[in-house]
Amino acid sequence: MTEPAPLQWIDTHCHLDAREFDADRADVVRRASAAGVALQVIPAVGVFNFETVRRMAHEYGLSYALGIHPLGVCRADDADLERLEQALHAHKDDPRLVAVGEIGVDLFVPELIAIRPRQEHFYREQLKIARRAGLPVLVHVRRSQDAVLAGLRRIEVPGGIAHAFNGSDQQAAHFVERGFRLGFGGAVTFESARQIRHVAATVPASAVVLETDAPDIPPHWLYRTAAEREALPPPHAQARNEPAQLAGIAGALASLRGCTLEELAAQMRANSLAVMPKLAPLLAGG
Repeated sequence: MTEPAPLQWIDTHCHLDAREFDADRADVVRRASAAGVALQVIPAVGVFNFETVRRMAHEYGLSYALGIHPLGVCRADDADLERLEQALHAHKDDPRLVAVGEIGVDLFVPELIAIRPRQEHFYREQLKIARRAGLPVLVHVRRSQDAVLAGLRRIEVPGGIAHAFNGSDQQAAHFVERGFRLGFGGAVTFESARQIRHVAATVPASAVVLETDAPDIPPHWLYRTAAEREALPPPHAQARNEPAQLAGIAGALASLRGCTLEELAAQMRANSLAVMPKLAPLLAGG
């Protein structure tokens, strides 16, 4: 009897270049592969790590995106927008460059709220750059769903992903209407995350993609309370997430949606390739 093919997952958002992985990055990639994670997308957060994410994508057989994160706006100047466009042009034939990101607006961090007009300027300009490059975008939407949607209404881009989606049903519908997918990760594993779990369970199957946002947003089985973190020495005090957790997160999402893991894996693959078409030859081993 023929063994069924192992399930394959795509982590559409993983900060593999983060310092949390400096000690064991190669092992993190190996564990992910062993867990069925066939591809990861590594988004940049500023011009200072454009080359780092590009190099890691090539070194480990992954993919990457280039962009200036809202948190990076504090240390960026307008010339960085030109540097982004230059980098996208220089690497336009790189098969591993699959999107522009991570870009967007953050209305959670007080320091960023104080510079909201500058955030929105960088966001809108990067949407224009993505449109000229013909690439989808990975958008940061922390407490900023409406602000991000406003930019997308003004500046059309070739689709993208609302990363770590945590908005309302109505906001989800607006993203989907614009051809976007919604990224869900470790948060869907927490029973207390009722709104996130509700949206993840009820949006059209074609609108969902999986992500870890590693090393952040760990699933519930990795989470530690403040008291637990205080009682443990480093590195055990840190609830570090990593791409290998994607299969467990997928299990939680399949349960929420009432489908099998096999059905979910096929749908997530189709959705990821639809929103980032340059992933297809990479997944095929090209």
